[in-house]
Amino acid sequence: MTSRRMVLAGGMAALAAACSKAPETPPGKTRIRFATDWKAQAEHGGFYHALASGEYARRGLSVEIKQGGPGVNVPQLLAAGAIELGMGSNSFIALNLVKEKVPVKAVAAFMQKDPQVLMAHPDQGIKGIADMKGRPILLSAASKEAFWVWLRAKYGFTDDQVRAYNYSAAPFLADKRSIQQGYLSSEPYTIEKEAGLKPAVFLLADEGYPGYATMVLAPDKLIARNPDAVRAFVEASAIGWKAYLAGDAAATDALILKDNPEMTPELLAHARDVMNQYGIVESGDAKTLGIGAMSDARWAEFFKVTSEQGVYPKDMDFKQAYTLEFLKK
Repeated sequence: MTSRRMVLAGGMAALAAACSKAPETPPGKTRIRFATDWKAQAEHGGFYHALASGEYARRGLSVEIKQGGPGVNVPQLLAAGAIELGMGSNSFIALNLVKEKVPVKAVAAFMQKDPQVLMAHPDQGIKGIADMKGRPILLSAASKEAFWVWLRAKYGFTDDQVRAYNYSAAPFLADKRSIQQGYLSSEPYTIEKEAGLKPAVFLLADEGYPGYATMVLAPDKLIARNPDAVRAFVEASAIGWKAYLAGDAAATDALILKDNPEMTPELLAHARDVMNQYGIVESGDAKTLGIGAMSDARWAEFFKVTSEQGVYPKDMDFKQAYTLEFLKK
């Protein structure tokens, strides 16, 4: 999956060109422009379902889902006031905003497990991530600044293992000793379908990686000015996610396919299956606190690992990265 941390150049035009929206904000409705972190896909399905089923509208919101892609930087769009809410791909993004003193917070995390995986060839005796020490690991530039930090800290991996990953599986397929990063619902499926190889897949979250994914980011100004709208968006999105993963997804998938014609119904169905199979959305705190849950303890754990690796100052107030006020108690 292509890197989701893109530069802003051309971002406004790209964002305006691709969105699912109501033509105008109806009287009495609150306009919410919500930018996703990449092109429309099943990993955004809960938001699209809330739109398609009218959950947002029933709560007084007129929501436009603006799909991301090359040239779209969600945090910068939020900081510029070009959108009301945006998607945060991982916990690093929220903490980076604190480090850069940008007044934006995570208000919900709709994926309890970050879908990042590492893949190995099936005949190499790799039983867990620890077995990958010393092997070449194909990583994108963005990943070296993200989950690689945790891998180094937990497993003692070293930077000399890193090889550049340019979103082609060819180097991985050519070297049986190699390891490649991926997204749970994407690269493993594509490699098996196109190359006939079923890779051994290791979900970082199931190995203890504490990061959240698919967070909703809200500017402090919006939280102060219209907390009811933020709460309504979070509540409707949680209902959307529950229904998308468990119910009839036809209308939602049609909306996703309209925004992103490169997507396929087969890949959407596969992504829903693996999100359910691995508990990407409904696991951890979400089982008791509801979909979208976050906790102080989980954020503290993530900050401890990353600050000890020098990513953030140890005295940084990491609690400025999020708020729990819009989540079920």
